[in-house]
Amino acid sequence: MNPSKTFLQHIDHVHAAPLPDAVLARARQSLLDYLAVTCAGGAFQREKLERYMAFALPEEGRFAAIGTGKRLALKEAVFLNGLNGHALDFDDGTNSGIIHLGSPIFSLLLPLAQRCPVTLEQLLHAAVTGYEASYTMAVSIQPGHKALGYHATGTCGALGATLAAAYMLGFSEEERFQAFAAACVSAGGMLKVLDDGSELKPYNVAKTALLALTALQLAKAGFKGHPDPLGGHRGYFKMMTGQETVEIKPVLLNGTYAIQKTYTKPYASCRYTHPAIEAAIRLRNDHHLTAGDIRTVFIATYSLAVSGHDHTDIPGSYSAKMSIPYSVAAGLMFGRAGLQEFTEELAQDSALLALTKKVRVTADEALSAAFPAVQAAVVTIETNDGRTLTQRVDFPKGEPENPLSDEEFRMRYDGLMAYGGVNGDAADQVFEAVYRPHATADDILRLL
Repeated sequence: MNPSKTFLQHIDHVHAAPLPDAVLARARQSLLDYLAVTCAGGAFQREKLERYMAFALPEEGRFAAIGTGKRLALKEAVFLNGLNGHALDFDDGTNSGIIHLGSPIFSLLLPLAQRCPVTLEQLLHAAVTGYEASYTMAVSIQPGHKALGYHATGTCGALGATLAAAYMLGFSEEERFQAFAAACVSAGGMLKVLDDGSELKPYNVAKTALLALTALQLAKAGFKGHPDPLGGHRGYFKMMTGQETVEIKPVLLNGTYAIQKTYTKPYASCRYTHPAIEAAIRLRNDHHLTAGDIRTVFIATYSLAVSGHDHTDIPGSYSAKMSIPYSVAAGLMFGRAGLQEFTEELAQDSALLALTKKVRVTADEALSAAFPAVQAAVVTIETNDGRTLTQRVDFPKGEPENPLSDEEFRMRYDGLMAYGGVNGDAADQVFEAVYRPHATADDILRLL
């Protein structure tokens, strides 16, 4: 049996089926969210982008580098889209696959759609297929893949982005296979980018989108890969899990598309922080707590959420976004954990950091056993006047089990666009264009 061919046959069946209306609606929302997050990401790291441009001298072109206001050569646009799309760690993802799905895929598809005569519906159909490929591979090799130090957004995202683009561009079956084989060779992503103030987590998405583009170019040029890049003693599975064979999960796992399994973040931090943030905000609001009332905060959660996310030393905003203690402290102090709570200035605020030091995070055996079906946290606050207050959250806001309302989604979209410097009229026009029949990617990107 050739697992590579089997996997691709299953993905091909997904793409061949017409999209249900609910799936297409979620895909439109996912695209809108990506555009808003990427515009905001460009604003967030504007100074770094200016230094990047000054040194790299990127070639001008006709492809939109979202969040920069520039039109650049194809490879530069793809790379910078990925860098901005994940800069805020605010993009969509899934817990069961432990992967951000949309940012590598849309970062590649949108520039490619500017050069090819495809409709927005064709782009979205391809994106849904890419989500399915990335997610199916990720959920098949997690959580052991993460335990080895890999970032599935890079390792599995490269496969999904490559296949999404291959379908959108009308590659033949042979060309899709060879592009997939090339993507397996290049796929990589290091989780150490989360640690000790590193600011390179967005680089995993940027290079993933770029490597997917390169895989497509190699396949179109006629380069051939191994007939089974996934299996065998030197294949993708062996590299990513230590095992030569892996049981690949079914596509459309549990009867839903991967894109329907994604969360939309209401809090501007790593998804592992969200149940604890929400529980803390509920306690704050229900009991009218202030920072001065709090003696100690204890957080019990599942084990995968602890390692790399329990730090109380916060060297900057990237570290703050990865820290459960900081994120919970922000929620307790301000009653929210949005973009404004993770600025460089606030990440050095003495009162907030003092509260951060009062937070303790531990792995709970029962909560760990329930993951990924339930991604829970239990927050217990001991107050200075002797009270003990407890709150548990299983599915924080934004999860498929607890989705944002249409109004909440629009408020998030408008807020991100404003943060990214997009005026209200343009943001409204982008929103409308994504739902307009026969719209193209270029119609949308011109508005930005």
